[in-house]
Amino acid sequence: MNIFPYSMDNKRYHTLHYYNMQKFGERVYKAPINAGFTCPNIDGTKGVGGCVYCDGGSGYFTDSGIVPVNEQLKHQIALIHLKHPKAKINAYFQSYSNTYADSDILRSKIEPVLDFPDVVAVSAATRADCLKDDVLNYLKELSEKISLTVELGLQTTNDNTAEIINRGHTFSEFQNGYDRLKSIGIRTVVHIINGLPKEDEDIMLQTAKTLGKMKPDGVKIHLLHIIRGTKLEQMYLNGLYRPLEKEKYVSIVVKQLEYLPPETVIERLTGDGDKNKLIAPAWSKNKISVLGAIDKLQANCDSYQGKFFNDKNV
Repeated sequence: MNIFPYSMDNKRYHTLHYYNMQKFGERVYKAPINAGFTCPNIDGTKGVGGCVYCDGGSGYFTDSGIVPVNEQLKHQIALIHLKHPKAKINAYFQSYSNTYADSDILRSKIEPVLDFPDVVAVSAATRADCLKDDVLNYLKELSEKISLTVELGLQTTNDNTAEIINRGHTFSEFQNGYDRLKSIGIRTVVHIINGLPKEDEDIMLQTAKTLGKMKPDGVKIHLLHIIRGTKLEQMYLNGLYRPLEKEKYVSIVVKQLEYLPPETVIERLTGDGDKNKLIAPAWSKNKISVLGAIDKLQANCDSYQGKFFNDKNV
């Protein structure tokens, strides 16, 4: 008997595996795509250089953005099918902000993936300030053709931190974009990052509490990695930033899960840094160890997702 209702393997949080099996009846794997977009805090619209931790828009798992989307997807599906021949595919537009363009451009990038028979879902990672009216209209249209998820980078609800990391938008602006997506019925997943500069445990827990009240469809919890060549690396080398220790990270994640609604799918509990460029923390390279430590601490503390969730969390 499972301790937590939204799990098939005794996890104490709402796993993505459980969600996919309930919705699609089989395993679904994400095929990452670089569609060649940029971001408003890179191209000068709101800033330059991107967030202090940015290294290629999370695109080191993708092909080059100059390769046509259908060719990238074909390549990624082939890699997935080498290990999982019967796998179904989520075409994941991952790099940079994948709604930062006019709707006709988005249509030209996304529509080709719908022709692949193994593609059962589409996900688009983006920012909440990249959702113009014509883009929302297209997303609504797309959601009527295929299972669609829009992933929004929040990172933190603290505006002081957002300024330090050069996020380029406030929490209020995030809320506006999030609400507009939800108003048209788009499944929305929110990313947060633990270990951001100047944030203590209380601030990280406040982000989770505030996010829990918004009842997102899904959440991705990331660890902040220090990647070679980023502004964050210089902060680290100059003694202006220290990454979280493993035990602290695990403890914070377990507590954050307690404030998220049990219905919210937890799509990630730690990030994948590019191991060829990772400066710190070294412990993050062993993802299985981190996930195991989270499971163990939850069991030892009788903790589970939603333990302290209620609509009045502040």
